[in-house]
Amino acid sequence: MPSLKDLRNRIATVKATQKITKAMQMVAAAKLRRAQSAAEAARPYAERMETVLANLAAGIGAGSQAPALLAGNGKSDVHLLVVCTAERGLCGAFNSSIVRLARERATSLLQQGKTVKILCVGKKGYDQLRRQFERNIIELIELRSVRTLGFVNADAIGKKLISLFEAGEFDVCTLFFSKFRSVIAQIPTIQQVIPAEIPAKASSAGPQASYEYEPEEGDILTTLLPRNISVQVFRALLENAASEQGARMSAMDNATRNAGDMIKKQTLLYNRSRQAMITKELIEIISGAEAL
Repeated sequence: MPSLKDLRNRIATVKATQKITKAMQMVAAAKLRRAQSAAEAARPYAERMETVLANLAAGIGAGSQAPALLAGNGKSDVHLLVVCTAERGLCGAFNSSIVRLARERATSLLQQGKTVKILCVGKKGYDQLRRQFERNIIELIELRSVRTLGFVNADAIGKKLISLFEAGEFDVCTLFFSKFRSVIAQIPTIQQVIPAEIPAKASSAGPQASYEYEPEEGDILTTLLPRNISVQVFRALLENAASEQGARMSAMDNATRNAGDMIKKQTLLYNRSRQAMITKELIEIISGAEAL
């Protein structure tokens, strides 16, 4: 049985940890409000962008005039997986759920004989994926130094994806991120960005409306498609930021509760041990007095 000093040190350590987790929970709650507002504000723009692309794609068709970013290059042999995770831990299963989804997709593609390349946005995803797919990882993009995510960060990633596609480095590009629903619910999501994947609802609604474009649809798509890639990446980063803070807030709340339960158990054990020692000392004193 540990001594009273050991129990006191253990209780003090748990109390200090509880203060840290409580502070992290409050910080995450403050950051969550801003991140959630930014993610919710970006959704209508990204969804409207997909609708416009659907209307333009319906007008131009899938013929030879369609840009490569929309129609693809006719192959699907090389897949690029863009895995967006956090730069820091202590956020529950947020990073692990995204990595698990990417790992399952990579394993499935490799079993089909496809070539898989991985671009990691965020160090935590890189740390987990390199254990199994170190040879498949082509680059790590860290955003640790970025205090507030902006479109310029996503635009740099989008331009990198376009340059890799134009250089023939891959045929299909897929984003992996976590969509924010609530503090306790974050949904790991897969979204194909190259070639652009037109939603079924948008594509079915497109032909119902008649639009006339100036200039032609192909010219507009040539300009709009690269912009759409950056927009979708920006949306993924914002959704990830909100999901990360929500997951961290929930994880730190659970950690604070667990620390409180541990303090109660250790305090009870400390009181019992102290009472046992006092009782033992009293018995020794009484026994010694009777012996005299």
